[in-house]
Amino acid sequence: MYVVCLDLEGVLVPEIWIAFAKAVGIPELERTTRDEPDYHKLMAYRLKILKEHGLGLKEIQQTIAGIDPMAGAREFLDELRSMTQVIIISDTFEQFAKPLMKKLGWPTILCNSLEVAEDGEITGFRMRVENPKLATVKALQSIGCETIASGDSFNDIGMILASKSGFLFKTTQQIKADYPQLPAFETYDELMGAIKNALQQ
Repeated sequence: MYVVCLDLEGVLVPEIWIAFAKAVGIPELERTTRDEPDYHKLMAYRLKILKEHGLGLKEIQQTIAGIDPMAGAREFLDELRSMTQVIIISDTFEQFAKPLMKKLGWPTILCNSLEVAEDGEITGFRMRVENPKLATVKALQSIGCETIASGDSFNDIGMILASKSGFLFKTTQQIKADYPQLPAFETYDELMGAIKNALQQ
């Protein structure tokens, strides 16, 4: 059986940290996994900035409440889920993802979790497993599933390359240049067509 593995931010919903950076006027927080391949380094950078500005989980969740899925994302996901199993594999956190999953019709998501103090300060984070996207794809394959994967950032490359079929979606010119062997799409119709073809192979 096939399982389609999708990234969340940049693929189905806007980048949470970019939206938050704009909301609070801190451009340094716009840095994402499109810019920094080392997720631990990126999160340490983010947490340092949050602490410096006295910002915590409540403020980020207020921004998330106003984020809607990308135009066409819900319809794309609904059609895809009518054809095959779909899992969203994200480096975001449970505390961020829940309101977005509601807007997407409660798809399955595997993500990480934040460590939050009583006063709402984000003090750290717990990865579900090391290199979670690639680890999840390999685990699915180990129980007899074929995977099809798509994402937009450096941290998606492992799961894309390890899958039977893999696609870049709404990615950067740099990532396209670094991985010219990977088909890159800009619209849900294009991505759906590629996935449908992969499901028939």
